[in-house]
Order: sequence, then C-alpha cells, then structure tokens
Amino acid sequence: MNWKEYDNALKNRGSLTIWFSDDAVSAWSPLAISKKKGGQQLYSDMAIETSLTVRLVYKLGLRQTEGFLESICKLMKIDIKIPDHTTLSRRSNGLKVQQIERKAGEPVEI
Repeated sequence: MNWKEYDNALKNRGSLTIWFSDDAVSAWSPLAISKKKGGQQLYSDMAIETSLTVRLVYKLGLRQTEGFLESICKLMKIDIKIPDHTTLSRRSNGLKVQQIERKAGEPVEI
C-alpha cells in the first residue's frame, strides 16, 4: 500500500475550502423591490437556497447555519447580511434545495 497517499487522503477529509464568487455576492440581495404590501425580501432565493444547502451539507440546525455563514463571511471579509434562522425557516417552503450526493474522499461543490 502507498501509506503516504493514504495518509494525505485522511488529512484531506478535514480540509475545508469555501468561497463566494463575485456573482453570488452581487446576487445575494433581490434585484427588484416588490410592490406588494408587507415586509420586503432582504435576500434573493439564491441566498436562501445557498444557506439551506450549507445546512444540509454540514448537518446544522437553522441557528447554527446562521452563525456558521456569519463567521465564514467575517473571515473572508465579505460584507453581506446573512439570513436569520426565522427567515430561513419561513422561506424554505416552496424552494427547491439541490440534493447533495456525498462520496467518500471527494469534495462537495454547491
């Protein structure tokens, strides 16, 4: 067996690489303001779907997802507002979140 390769594969399981493309950051807020009565949406469907997908990948609760994304954005110095757990819960109805297939040893791309 190639122990060096095996050792590196085990180390890579703990590797975490997350990035937000410029397109994703610019699409985080809705493009148009609704003319409907009531509160206006602060986040695009893409922002909600991204947050919920991160939740599924890392098996987090809604509050933990909120905190996780806030800390990532803080570390990356990205100035976007993260949806709170109530917004994620309310807006999750009616959105189709992509199912993630996880294969051992392979990175997950969202």
